[in-house]
Amino acid sequence: MREQGSGAFSIIGFYSGETTDHRGRFLREIQLWPDERLESTHDFIQWMFPLAEPSAFHPQAPLLDAAAIRAFRSRPDLHRTMRTSFFRMLAFFGFQSRFNPRLVIERGSDFTNKSKHWFSANNHNHLRISRILKSSRLVGLEKESGAWFNCLAEIYESECVKPDPAITPETFAFWRAAAGQRHSP
Repeated sequence: MREQGSGAFSIIGFYSGETTDHRGRFLREIQLWPDERLESTHDFIQWMFPLAEPSAFHPQAPLLDAAAIRAFRSRPDLHRTMRTSFFRMLAFFGFQSRFNPRLVIERGSDFTNKSKHWFSANNHNHLRISRILKSSRLVGLEKESGAWFNCLAEIYESECVKPDPAITPETFAFWRAAAGQRHSP
């Protein structure tokens, strides 16, 4: 049985830049991948955004245990690196951030182009969004997760009135739970 926060599958070692994932990739390399590679590679997201429960799609992925969560919340280097991962994936999905005076996440100027690979009902990237919302919230990026959820909620509200919405009510319910939201903003 593998240890969650330590050993060969250490998420702290991976986020510290000391160890690689199961394929020998460092996090800093993954963060620099072009969008096409992020879209076509399916075993990085569990490393970039770990959860406390095992992945059904990638059983070798590390897990967040209480010690790992404490480390992410208390170590500025880990917190900063997680924010880099978060904002990289925002760009992948076509979003941008600004401060006015609080963090606001909104559709970027390239949203129409970048959303082509995820903005359709039951798309595999909807699972990635759920994972990112939940993982970032668990490790201390509640404001970032909440700001992105607010933006997704606005998009969902405009989609749910369409005959074939790109975001289903089921998907939005998963996003709401992942972001720790009881109700829409």
